Amino acid sequence: MYRKTFLLALLGFCSVVSFNSQAQSKEEKAIGQAVEQMRLLMINPDKAKLEALAVDQLTYGHSTGKLEDKAAFVEALTSGSSDFVNINLTDQTITVVDNTALVRHKLSADTANDGKPGKANLSVLLVWIKQKGSWQLLARQAVKI
Repeated sequence: MYRKTFLLALLGFCSVVSFNSQAQSKEEKAIGQAVEQMRLLMINPDKAKLEALAVDQLTYGHSTGKLEDKAAFVEALTSGSSDFVNINLTDQTITVVDNTALVRHKLSADTANDGKPGKANLSVLLVWIKQKGSWQLLARQAVKI
């Protein structure tokens, strides 16, 4: 009887520990929401919202090696030179260290850069920092997959 009770208690404890380790923290959820906001703004750009999303020191790296600052990032999306028709993000992981978060995911998209149809299949690293209570994009780097 003691053995069964002990095993059931141990199984219950392991289930709770496993569930808690898989649950997202409050900060991870907030970062996930920021990433989703960025995804939506890349499809339907809004200059003011894009500017609020990123810090002034943004460095935005493309899979071609091209680097943009914040102004160029916003201009490319709002002018249509970088035009996303749709974006799908998969295999996303979020790691939080103090006020910094690392987000990795795979991005697949249909594009219409400068009106020309295309496709993007990328592996992306985003670096977010928390300033004044909100998460803002500090850096992005993509590589083709």
